[in-house]
Amino acid sequence: MAKKETKTEKVQDKNESMAIEKITPRLTGKYKKDIVPKLMEQFSYKSIMQVPKLEKIVVNMGVGAAASDSKILDEAIKDLETITGQKASPRQAKKAISNFKLREGMKIGAKVTLRKEKMYEFLDRLITIALPRVRDFRGIPDKAFDGRGNYTLGIKEQIIFPEINPEKVTKVFGMDITFVTTAKNDQEAYELLLAFGVPFRKKEVK
Repeated sequence: MAKKETKTEKVQDKNESMAIEKITPRLTGKYKKDIVPKLMEQFSYKSIMQVPKLEKIVVNMGVGAAASDSKILDEAIKDLETITGQKASPRQAKKAISNFKLREGMKIGAKVTLRKEKMYEFLDRLITIALPRVRDFRGIPDKAFDGRGNYTLGIKEQIIFPEINPEKVTKVFGMDITFVTTAKNDQEAYELLLAFGVPFRKKEVK
């Protein structure tokens, strides 16, 4: 006869499970231990509060074909949620464009905003697994900063993410990934993302 689990053992098992779930993402520790001291020295910050940080990552997936087939948008949203591990919110057309059979308010895309642990987990998967799977990958360009310390990366195919099974994909979707930082300028933001391991292309020496 199997031993009946006691109330104390159940509580202990529950606490152990919660501890496993709350494991700190690798990049969270890297930021506190390595990146903060590095940037403080590099930019001569007087306070830790001056050190820029990654505030959020916004993943946008535009699906123009959804104007003629809503099922395509449903598939895109499913893929986006699988990739990010978070529920996506639909994006609507701001104005009508008759040539594209687009009506104002029509759902033509989806968006996910990642923060804290999910943000760091997504970034880790992006730079260590997904981007290296891009064909002939040689790094990402450093020209897509917006002048306010934010950077947007364009991805052509969702199938670079290991969560997506290429054999089950019926349509390839692209997406824009925007890194929103608290940096005061693009140089600080560049050094922040570089320190995280974002694989920028090596600058040519002239």
